[in-house]
This record gives sequence, structure tokens and C-alpha cells, in this order.
Amino acid sequence: MFDLPMGKRVAGVDEAGRGPLAGSVVAAAVILDSSQPIAGLTDSKKLTAAKRARLEIEIKHTAVAWAIAEASIEEIDDINILNASMLAMRRAVLALKICPEIVLVDGNRKPDLPDFEVHAIIKGDLTESCISAASVLAKEYRDRQMLELDFLYPQYQFAKHKGYPTQLHRDLLTQHGVSPAHRRSFKPVKDLL
Repeated sequence: MFDLPMGKRVAGVDEAGRGPLAGSVVAAAVILDSSQPIAGLTDSKKLTAAKRARLEIEIKHTAVAWAIAEASIEEIDDINILNASMLAMRRAVLALKICPEIVLVDGNRKPDLPDFEVHAIIKGDLTESCISAASVLAKEYRDRQMLELDFLYPQYQFAKHKGYPTQLHRDLLTQHGVSPAHRRSFKPVKDLL
């Protein structure tokens, strides 16, 4: 647990979608209301879909501020996934309606936010509720995007694998070729171009 000064506005930041072969990378930033703690917050990947959906509503209803941003497929291919993730995180923090005094980022790298006190926390989504909240919002938003891609490109079954390089996804990619939703810089996709 990060030792925070009392009374500071703290934004938690996390991303979803670094590993998939398709879709944008999404980041969320959340400033929680310390007077309204949210039970059950943890890394979004450890939660059931139903629990994430319930938490998303509660976070959006009780948070002091929240924002979601992304970096596009084209940006991922242009500047690489790590830099695109940092860009999405930066955009999410800058999109907050209330300016945080401290920013806590999940992981071991910090986005370019020179006007903020920023701390990277490895596995922060397990220890910092504001990062956990950001993790939930980012994952829910990105999962909905993958459902939209599933509608546009049903042959790839994005609703099932969410763009991750599962055997099913790789088989469908080989069978149907590369779609406009795929990241061309990722090896399994690049190999088919």
C-alpha cells in the first residue's frame, strides 16, 4: 500500500488491452471519494464479468472524477504498444474534470505527466483502490469495444477472446486474414501480411 499524505486528491491509472492482437489500448483514471469506499475492488482480471459490471456503475456514481481514453490501432503500430499505453494513460489523466495532486500508475513505468507527482506501483491494481477502480473502468470499456468489433467482423469471434492471441483467434486470423481491427505490428498479424 502506497503511503499517501492525508487529504490529497489521488488519481489511480490503469490500462486494458496491451496483449491483444486487435483493437485500441484503453486507459482509465479515477479519483475516488474517500468518504464512500467501494467494497470488492481489485485487479479487474480477478473479477467476474457480473462483479465488474456492478463495480463499474458504483465507481462512476461515487467517484470524485473519472475519465477514459485510448490510443488507436494506428498509434499502437506507429509508436509501439508500450508507448501507446503510456499515451492512453496520459490522455486519461488529462481528461479528468478535477486535477489530481498525485497520480498512481499500475506497473513499473510512468506516463509523461511532468506537471504531476506520479508514482508507478507494480501490481498496484491489487493494493490501491483507485488503481483497481481504473482497472475496472478500462476493462469494461475495452470489452464493450470488442463486442462492437465482434458485430463488425463476426468471423473473428472477438466477443469470445477479446482480441487476445488465443488458439481460436490465431486460427481464425489464419483462416480469414487480417482485418482493419488488427494491430499490424504484432507478430502473428505481421506474419500474415
